[in-house]
Parts: sequence; C-alpha cells; structure tokens
Amino acid sequence: MFTKLLAEPVESHAVASLFKRQLQWMLFLRVVVLTILLGLTLLLQSAEKHIIVPPFQYVTIFIIGVYLFTICSALFLKFIKRYSTFAYAQILIDVLLISVLLYFSGGSQSIFTILYFFPIITGSFILFRRGGLAPAAASTLCYGAVLILEYIGYHPSYFEEFWYLPLGDIRSVLNFFSIHGFTFFITAILSSLLSERLRRTEKALISTSLKFDQLSVLYKQIFDDIPSGVITVLNSRNIVSFNPASEKITGYIGAEIIGRDITEIFPDLELVGENSHRSEEELVKKGGEKIPVGYSFAKLNMPGSTDKYQVITLQDLSATKLMEQQVLQAEKMATIGGMAAGIAHELRNPLAAISGAAQVLNASGALESQNRGLMNIITRECDRLQNSITDFLQFSKPSSPEKEWVPLLPLVEEVIQLLEHSHDWPGKCKAIVDIPEKMDCWADAQLIHKLMINLLHNSCVAARNKEGEIRIIARETTEETGEERTVLTIIDNGIGISDLIIDQVFEPFFTTRENGTGLGLSIAKQIVETHGGSITISSRENESTTVEVWLPLP
Repeated sequence: MFTKLLAEPVESHAVASLFKRQLQWMLFLRVVVLTILLGLTLLLQSAEKHIIVPPFQYVTIFIIGVYLFTICSALFLKFIKRYSTFAYAQILIDVLLISVLLYFSGGSQSIFTILYFFPIITGSFILFRRGGLAPAAASTLCYGAVLILEYIGYHPSYFEEFWYLPLGDIRSVLNFFSIHGFTFFITAILSSLLSERLRRTEKALISTSLKFDQLSVLYKQIFDDIPSGVITVLNSRNIVSFNPASEKITGYIGAEIIGRDITEIFPDLELVGENSHRSEEELVKKGGEKIPVGYSFAKLNMPGSTDKYQVITLQDLSATKLMEQQVLQAEKMATIGGMAAGIAHELRNPLAAISGAAQVLNASGALESQNRGLMNIITRECDRLQNSITDFLQFSKPSSPEKEWVPLLPLVEEVIQLLEHSHDWPGKCKAIVDIPEKMDCWADAQLIHKLMINLLHNSCVAARNKEGEIRIIARETTEETGEERTVLTIIDNGIGISDLIIDQVFEPFFTTRENGTGLGLSIAKQIVETHGGSITISSRENESTTVEVWLPLP
C-alpha cells in the first residue's frame, strides 16, 4: 500500500513531463515536415507541370503562418495545465492546415494527401485510441469537403496551368472518399493498438524502475543502519564493501580498506569453506586494541559471475563479555554473601556475650585501673564489630522499600542533629540546608534516613580537619521524557577523592579510612537502586566532593 501511494505522484509527474516533451516534438516536426515537403516539391517541379503546386507567394504565406502559429503554441504550452485538451486542439488544427494545403495543391490529385497520416499517428501515439480516431474522423470529413468543392468546380484558377483533371463523376468522389477514409481509420486503429501496448510497457517499466529504486534504497539503508558489521569479500581476499557498523567495530574507514586484502588486515578471521557457524575471536582494531568479536560468513551466489563472493557479519562482544563477567561476579558475590551472612549471624551472638561480660566486669569495680582500660578496648571493638556486622547483613539482604510521601526537610534536619552529637562531626564545619519546606519525596522513610546518614557521615569525615561547610540541596525536576524526579545534592569542601579510586568508591568493602567498613556508599547505592533511582559522585582532590541522588516520583 505504501509503495502504491508513493508511486502514484511520482508516476503522474513523470507522465506529465513525458506528455509535455511529446507535444514539443509534435510542434517541431510540424514545422520541419511541412517545410521540407513544400521545399522539395518546389525544387523538383518538372517543366511539364504534372504536379500541382501553389504559387511561391502562397507557399511562403502558408509556411510563415505555420511558423507563427507554432511559435505561439510553443509559448502557450508553458502556461497550460490540461495537456490533453491542448493536444487535441493542435492535432485538429494540423488536419485543417493539411486540408487547406490539399485544396490549394490539387485536391484529389494532390501529392500531400499522405500528410493526413501524420496527425492520425501523432494523436494515437500521444492520446492513444481516442487521439487516433478523432483526427481520422476529422481527416475523413475535411478530405470529403475538399472533394465536394472539387466536384462542384470550386478550385483555384491556377490549376489550369497544370495537368489537372477535375472530378466529374460522383462515383469517383465516393471512391476517393471511401478509400481514403477507410485508410485513415485503419491507420488510427493500428497505431492506437501499438501506442496502447507501448503505454502498458512504459507503465510497467516505470513501476518496475520505481520498485527497483525503492528496493535499492531499502537495501542500502539496511546495509548502512544494521548494528552488525557487514563485510563483502571477493575470492576470500579483496574487500568489496564495508558498512558503517564495521567501521565502528574495527576503527577502519571504508574508503581506506575497500580493495585491500582482508587476510592482511584481519588475519585472525578464518574464511575457510563456503559457510561457517558463529565463531568468536579476538580482533585487532586500527589503533592496536584487541576486542572480542563474534563472526560468521556465508557464500554469496552472484548470477553470471565465476568469482567467489563471501559476506562476513561481525558483532562486538565487548559489552556481552563484560556483562557475562558481571553476572559471574554477581553469582560469586551472592554465594559468598549467603555464606558470609550465616557466619555473621554466628559471630553476632558471641560478640554480644563478650561485650556484655566486659561491661559487667567493668561496672563491678573489681578490676584494676590497668585492666579497666583493656575492658574499654574490648567493649569498643565489640561495638565496632557489631556495627560492621549490622551493615553487612543489611547489604547482603536488602529490604524492599515501602514507599510513601516523606517530608525531606525534617528528615535531613534530624539526620544532621544526630551527626552533630557524634564524634565524627567536624567542629568548625556548618551544614547549610537548601530544601523547600513543603517538599516531599516518594520513598521509604527508614531507608532514606539510612541513606542520608551514610552520605552525610562521609561528608563529615572528609571535612573533619578543615573549616568549611556541607550543603544539602533538594529540587524536583522534569526530564525530557516527561518523567518527574527528586534530585538530592550533597556538596562538601573536604579532602576530596582521587581520580584513581573514584570509580571504586561504590564497591563493597572498599575504603580509604582505617576504621571504615567499606559498606557505607555500597549500601547507599543499593538503597537508591531499590527505589528505581541512580546516584553519581564527582570530586576534585583537596577541594570538594559532590554526590547527586535521583529518585523517581510517581
């Protein structure tokens, strides 16, 4: 359906353009044919005057009139839109001009009778069946009128100078009229049949050409836009084509690689046999980088060619391999996490017992001052281990958020108040909160509380030995897709994070602090992702660190 709709305006425009060119040729041939025939007749006139020819001044006036009329018609052709009506008018005027020429050149004895066939054939060629029958009928009537005028004695006076025998018998008139009229219509029918067949052939050719062009464009678009690399090779060596996906995968440009030997550029691709199954290999890109690729090749059957063509399909497996490694790592971490969670549960009870016993002994007063310090160390380290186990259990078994509308400003102020009473809060640092008073976020209140504690605690530690500030900003934004989000931004002017390790800060157990567990930011990322959001961190070493959290709104 789409092809049909697309073809119609193109075909209509092509037909109109062809129609106009045919009319222009008709006007041109009118002038040329009449000029040549009349000129030859005048030049080759014999002394016996067997052929009736109008006087020279008559011929001159006739030719000038035809020239002027043709020039005016050609100029008028530029402004018309109904070409068929214009064509009918021109053809019928040609019949009338020929009849005038016939009348002044001997009537039934004129040698220009054959000129009637030109408008008949032209009409059939341009306007098909009706275009041939109309001038045939007009030619028959006009020729009959000339014969009647000749029969009743109305003819130019200069006919007496020639070998002129007027029609004196009605049967002769009918004979001339019937024979010529029948010939005119036979010519119109035969030429219209040929023109109809030619029209069908041209229409089929236009349609076929259009479909071929559309298929060529479609195949070219597929070749250019397909995400897999496609390479065509001649005789297993010379590269014939190289699509844009191949350029992206290999780093080579098609213009610099087409025509070269593929075994020299990509020696690791084995093109043995006619077809292959999917294979994997490391391919060396233009810059020397090695990437994993999957490839296969197949034979191309090219009719009429003895050469051996092959088409190779390439796919960059870098992302797939990375995903496989991530899946394996996730499976490994899940297994280790399950085992570690069980061990953590087993460690928690003895730690609680040790911590409790140490606190009882310390409170009893039975210990000496030296031993009381050791008991304090035992109690502190037990508490630290308990906190690490709690964080680890939360990381290994994340809970699903129970979302509700959570007021952000009171929550952040509560977290700041808790941290200000901890020993990690820098004494010379102040917190600046820039959150609208009535702003809410769609989240789990406990998990967001935990998220803010982890993020602000890191900012406290980073700014501990510096004078500065910690800014907490919250805004609601709308993406280009129409999705609404809550954006939380935490900025501190602490020690910052080195570019060498910034990509590792969200990894479990990665920490730069002596007493850190390495789970704070991992838990923060986990909380954000369970809410369907995302978190990013950027930093300038010894200057500042910025953390942005995006949480979707319903």
